[in-house]
Amino acid sequence: MSTQILSMVAMLLGGLTFFLYGMSTMSGGLEQMAGGGLERTMNKVTSNNLLGFFLGAGITVAIQSSSAFTVMLVGLVNSGILEFGNTFGMIMGSNVGTTLTAWMLSLAGIGEGNFFVTLLQPMTFAPILAFIGIAMRMISKSQKKQNLGIIFIGFAILMYGMELMSDSMRDVRSIDGFDTFLATLKSPIIALLISTVFTGIIQSSAATIGIVQALALSGGITWEMAIPLVLGANIGTCVTALVSSIGTNKNAKRVVVMHFSVNVFGSILCMIILYAMKALNINILTAEIAMVDVAIIHTLFNTINTIFLLPIKKLLIKLCEFFVPNRDEKTHNIFLDERIFNNSPLAISECRRLTNEMAQQAKYAILNAIGIVGNFNSETLEEIRQKENLIDKYEDKLGTYLVRISNNELGRDDSHRIARMLHSIGDFERIGDHALNICKLAEELHTKGIKFSESALKETSVITDAVTEIVNITFDSFMNDDTDIACRVEPLEQVIDNLKKQLKSMHISRLQNNECTIELGFIFTDLLSNYERVSDHCSNIAVYTMQLPSDKLDAHKYLNKIKSSTSGSFIDDFNAYSDKYKI
Repeated sequence: MSTQILSMVAMLLGGLTFFLYGMSTMSGGLEQMAGGGLERTMNKVTSNNLLGFFLGAGITVAIQSSSAFTVMLVGLVNSGILEFGNTFGMIMGSNVGTTLTAWMLSLAGIGEGNFFVTLLQPMTFAPILAFIGIAMRMISKSQKKQNLGIIFIGFAILMYGMELMSDSMRDVRSIDGFDTFLATLKSPIIALLISTVFTGIIQSSAATIGIVQALALSGGITWEMAIPLVLGANIGTCVTALVSSIGTNKNAKRVVVMHFSVNVFGSILCMIILYAMKALNINILTAEIAMVDVAIIHTLFNTINTIFLLPIKKLLIKLCEFFVPNRDEKTHNIFLDERIFNNSPLAISECRRLTNEMAQQAKYAILNAIGIVGNFNSETLEEIRQKENLIDKYEDKLGTYLVRISNNELGRDDSHRIARMLHSIGDFERIGDHALNICKLAEELHTKGIKFSESALKETSVITDAVTEIVNITFDSFMNDDTDIACRVEPLEQVIDNLKKQLKSMHISRLQNNECTIELGFIFTDLLSNYERVSDHCSNIAVYTMQLPSDKLDAHKYLNKIKSSTSGSFIDDFNAYSDKYKI
């Protein structure tokens, strides 16, 4: 008999392992297909409870894990992307969305004998999906088709794990001591605690529900046992989010309290109803439960819980604020949250959003720095100095995070986006440095009380206008992924290079004619050098934007290709800019 127990436990653990791995694999494929659009969609609909509910349900159906979705919410709230109060609808929707897994698994309990009924069973078509998935992964070059293949493979592994768990339970009733174990489950409180602890350990309510369904398939449990086991699975799944909230801010912790509260309140209400039914000796409680009935309990609990708690949303929010009160926190910027790191598309989307923020800071710094040359303002200098420090922090945080993401399993498009951001943030940082350099030159002119000659001022105004335009079109093209505007940057950069050479030559003539001092000459040439370097970095950024459709970034090769062209838009734009910025 001990051999039978050992074999049963080994098969159960093996099935659980395949189940969890299959779910993780399927979830990863679904997340890749969903992409970073999840974050943008969340920001649009979270203020509406109903839309938030359907969004939470839809995303959880997609990634097949309410725990993963709640962890995602914790990270987004902690980063300041979402507001705590707007997560209520999504949490409730997520609880309902996670019940789909139980419905899929319940198909395994459909009786055999009918050809079409047998065909509907997951274990009938799961091997076919696995074969198709492997073929798509090996043959297809399309990233979306490869991700779809991962989903098929994950689903097949998940169903195989469920089959193993079901097989392990088929002879469980013949084992000595099993009846004693079932007797303990007749106490709803004990059954609830066992399910809560077990789910907290394995961190998957779907797996717990799957085991309950496997027990139901063996005919070993009744309705009064299954109900608290399902409730416990809903409470235990909160452990994952609880662990993820360690080290977060108060609003992120409130998301976890909200998740825990709605499941506990709903469970308490259901337990009261269950004890009332037991007191009234309702016959259905002692009847054996089927797999599909477990799915029904799971869905009804979360649906009714949502309907009951929705009217008291504000009260729940106040309760969360009571348990996690406002405290004096050190103000700091959290650029990227670790809780969204494993969701590569979402993490890349968040990096893209922050890269755009960095671009806006760099654009503001360089344009305002150009503006104080000859019109110095100490407050503007201090503001740009702070901007430059902030830009440095952006580069440090984004660079480190992007390098780490690049070690994840990524598709070709995601790898290209990361490479583009890694290249671009370096150029943004250098533009911030040049902005500060230009400010210091403006400060030197102001402190020493010296000015450029009238002729020098007229000449620098031409290159200043050209640099202002190249900055505007470069940053606009980057933030909007506009390849058409980006194509206009390189011709203008060539014009600025020519302007610098012309202005240096004219400056040398003024020096020879004693129309300029050596001291002003150094400032003038330094200013031109900074302008020229800014245009070079703009050229780099534009090239990365123009190469969006290509598979790899090679700025030098691309620039040599377009510069060697003797016709086309490059020459036309170059001539137009040469006429526009003529000295």
